[in-house]
Amino acid sequence: MTAEYSAHHLQVLEGLEAVRKRPGMYIGSNGSPGLMHCLWEIIDNSVDEAVAGNGTRIDVVLFEDGSVQVADRGRGVPVDVEPRTGLTGVEVVYTKLHAGGKFGGGSYAASGGLHGVGASVVNALSERLDVEVDRGGKTYAMSFHRGEPGIFDDNGGEPRPDAPFTPFEERSELRVIGKAPKGATGTRVRYWADRQIFTKDAAFQLGELENRARQTAFLVPGLEIVVRDERPAAHSGTPTDADQGSDAETGPIETSYLYEGGISEFVEYLASDAPVTDTWRIQGSGSFTETVPVLQPDGHMKATEVQRECEVDVALRWGTGYETTIRSFVNIIATPKGGTHQQGFEQELLKTLRGQVEQNARRLKVGNDKLEKDDVLAGLTAVLTVTVPEPQFEGQTKEVLGTPAVRAIVAKVVRTELAQRFTSTRRDDKNQASMLLDKIVSEMKARVSARAHKETQRRKTALESSSLPAKLVDCRSSDVAQTELFVVEGDSALGTARHARNSEFQALLPIRGKILNVQKASVSDMLGNAECAAIITTIGAGSGRSFELSGARYGKIILMSDADVDGAHIRTLLLTLFFRYMRPLVEAGRVFSAVPPLHRVIVMNPGSKPNEMIYTYSEAELHALLAKLQKAGKRWQDPIQRYKGLGEMDADQLANTTMEKSGRLLRRVTIEDAEAADAAVRTFELLMGSEVAPRREFIMTSSDRLSREAIDA
Repeated sequence: MTAEYSAHHLQVLEGLEAVRKRPGMYIGSNGSPGLMHCLWEIIDNSVDEAVAGNGTRIDVVLFEDGSVQVADRGRGVPVDVEPRTGLTGVEVVYTKLHAGGKFGGGSYAASGGLHGVGASVVNALSERLDVEVDRGGKTYAMSFHRGEPGIFDDNGGEPRPDAPFTPFEERSELRVIGKAPKGATGTRVRYWADRQIFTKDAAFQLGELENRARQTAFLVPGLEIVVRDERPAAHSGTPTDADQGSDAETGPIETSYLYEGGISEFVEYLASDAPVTDTWRIQGSGSFTETVPVLQPDGHMKATEVQRECEVDVALRWGTGYETTIRSFVNIIATPKGGTHQQGFEQELLKTLRGQVEQNARRLKVGNDKLEKDDVLAGLTAVLTVTVPEPQFEGQTKEVLGTPAVRAIVAKVVRTELAQRFTSTRRDDKNQASMLLDKIVSEMKARVSARAHKETQRRKTALESSSLPAKLVDCRSSDVAQTELFVVEGDSALGTARHARNSEFQALLPIRGKILNVQKASVSDMLGNAECAAIITTIGAGSGRSFELSGARYGKIILMSDADVDGAHIRTLLLTLFFRYMRPLVEAGRVFSAVPPLHRVIVMNPGSKPNEMIYTYSEAELHALLAKLQKAGKRWQDPIQRYKGLGEMDADQLANTTMEKSGRLLRRVTIEDAEAADAAVRTFELLMGSEVAPRREFIMTSSDRLSREAIDA
């Protein structure tokens, strides 16, 4: 550092240098999220082509060497020379910031890419990027090394990023490497992310990629997106003996997504509760003017007032639950943090339904109470899409729409279409409108009642806690941050856990059998269930919309069930209860699953040295331990004890392995785990429910995935 500061201290970063110097400005981070954002940029270019009516299939391949390829059947990147730069279209698109066909030149009516930096940013942050374009009966190719065009010497083998690279010195060359089939057009981009930029643990997330592919297929009806994962990591894990004879997990994972129903089908996919209304489709458009710089023939920019057309498409339905799911998109690009389009939608939804409630105030018996936004959004599942030429986003990550005029257009479309719904004379429309008003008014009354009768939750001593469940074995400490509530399966495990716990800060609540499946039960049924009510009362923070995290009486909620199928089912049902009615606990990371050991191995030591007890937590860990002991020449006591339930342990064993902080293993439950449990409950419903037809269809369509060696018979 020096006190001198003059012009020679200033740096001017040219071209792609700025991207490599400050990647976070363009992709958000240099971890896995940034790596995925680069992939979205390439995929979105192909999606824009499909939206424009060019191509109906996109293939995404995650290769074993860490590279990824995106192939489409669009028009192909232009291969002719761009007159101002003297470079081919391929080189312009992949090396020049703020260059592309999405600045209003007429190539795209509306697109997700609008800054002209997506492909060039990916190129700058790639150790190697290869582009192949099919146009005019020929296949053109160009390669880049950290954004610089040139030629890699692969010596006839597979392409790799560390191959000798020769940059172009005088003039770049777009090579013709073969003939394309007649009429075939498209672009293939394969790149290797630069590990000088991204962190070592950054990796492509298959689940996130599949979710994005599914989402895009919903948004673009008729577009097929195929995701193929060839990485060994995709099949990692220790296979069981039954798995050894199956090839299901040894080959690449390939999934295809194709939906014809559009966003109406998307809403049905997202909604998990019973419907109050059908899926309503709201469509319309509006125009607005805005002043934007327009490139003139003389090369100068001139502020010009242009007319814009905004198309609005919404699918929504209300269900019996209270959770709200709203997905908003601009030109197929997700806006997870909303923006002006979502503001207009929510504001007009509240305004319209307020007016309907006021018109039906006598029938609904609402008194002087007024609807709030949460009342209207409870149980709502909606997908909102708008198509806008050159939308204004807040930042390159495009998470928030900023175009002001879109708010009024969306509001007008929603107002007009909903008014038609509520004034319709069709019997079905009238019944659904009536049920919807009844639902949102009941939500309002529940909110008002909860506010009026809410009591401050305070920890009570054993003498004061008459309202707590009688079977709760409470702890003495009043420090919420230190206290733990163990939800224990069965009275037998409770007896052992009572002696194993630290009574200062560990409380126990036994549950009997499998609790109610809250996935398909109403709120009243849930509250009427003894086990669910006991859990909610013990935690003391309420449930559903009235749940307040600050009122929770315990710092950790630990689910302690047996290590068998029934225990896993009970844990799944409990997670579903927390996910549905006490979600803030899960989001705050305060719900855990205890991991009791499966086996106890007694290692026999020679002489007077006491025997050693070792616990293992999986079959694979047990076999690895036995192999290690055998190699070391040590003997163990047969038979090896296999714990079928927590009640089989004595208090010392349960304390040492599962309850004491120094030796236990806890698995924190994340929101993704809860969603998986939610999906697991739906699977249990399918396999064990009263509906026969879906189960028969599942068995017939899934029989080919069965490994006969896995059947324990």
